[in-house]
Amino acid sequence: MSGNSPFGTFFLPGPTEVRPEVLQSMLQPMLPHRGAAFEELFARIQRGLKPIFRTQRPVYVSSSSATGLMEAAIRCARPGAILCLVNGAFSERFANIAQSCGRDATVVGGEWSAPVSLDAVEQALKARPYAALTVVHSETSTGVLTDIQALTELAHRYDCAVLVDSVTGLAGVPVETDAWNLDFVLTGSQKALALPPGLAFGVASEKFIAEAGQAEGRGLYYDLVEFEQYVHKNQTPNTPALSLLYATAVQGERIAKESIERRWDRHTRMMEHTHSWVHELRQRVGAEFGVYAPFDACTSTVTAVTVPIGVSSDAIVKGVARRGFVIGGGYGKLKANTFRIGHMGDHTMEGLDAVLEATAETIEEVLDL
Repeated sequence: MSGNSPFGTFFLPGPTEVRPEVLQSMLQPMLPHRGAAFEELFARIQRGLKPIFRTQRPVYVSSSSATGLMEAAIRCARPGAILCLVNGAFSERFANIAQSCGRDATVVGGEWSAPVSLDAVEQALKARPYAALTVVHSETSTGVLTDIQALTELAHRYDCAVLVDSVTGLAGVPVETDAWNLDFVLTGSQKALALPPGLAFGVASEKFIAEAGQAEGRGLYYDLVEFEQYVHKNQTPNTPALSLLYATAVQGERIAKESIERRWDRHTRMMEHTHSWVHELRQRVGAEFGVYAPFDACTSTVTAVTVPIGVSSDAIVKGVARRGFVIGGGYGKLKANTFRIGHMGDHTMEGLDAVLEATAETIEEVLDL
């Protein structure tokens, strides 16, 4: 895409589009990250992020992708086995991280078309003790949403911490960190927060951090105990990506003006509009396009659209690009039979209408209608 493309043409499921004024804020000068000016900037970031996470706890800021804090969650979980809930490509990655860190990891689930059932989770928790379980709140590969509130209530009955990847959830889907007693929840900058890639944010409960002190092999860069020590001084343990922090401060204030509740509502309306469009598309083109996620477990930030047998999802993505818009292809084992529309961040219904019409026109072209 051209750097001169107007805002509202980039509907990839991440990174998402970033407002020009947020990008412009990154052009501020460097400053020492162990000084008063930086601490003032970091405090400003905390004021923006805490209401988004719905927490009174400090928000950790890592100059990494969200995968870094996924590894931090595993490394800093108390000693013991890890239960990994897998229902998509990114929950599979979480399980792989647990295994690569040398943890005794058990996978439950495996089907991509729905959340892992609470019954299956409870059967696993009854079978043996687990220190923690991993879950992806909003699966970017499928558009499936897991009820992390109910999951956490269940896990805590078995003294099992819940490690939540909410990369395409937070700031687009309700996340109540404190009210739901989440042990550790993380996200990335480049999704519903509508920031450039390169930062990860996380919140840990006091209990999780206290128990993290028992964890062996926490490493250095992703030691959340050290993050906890520094965040109370409005600092980061290591040299931060300063330009991205300027953008985070500005975007936090922008989100506050909208309010997180209205932001959630806007995302819900974009999701519902996209699902209605899929239904209308079937009638318009006479072909069986559908929403991959079940109707009662859809995330508000990304929709994976299934394509009929014999139709190339790649051709659809490329045809939409020729019309000036970016959408996503299928991911992982869904690559050939889905495409994805990321309706998250600062997108509007007007912009969404434009990309959906471009997609419908492309599909008519691909079907030779």
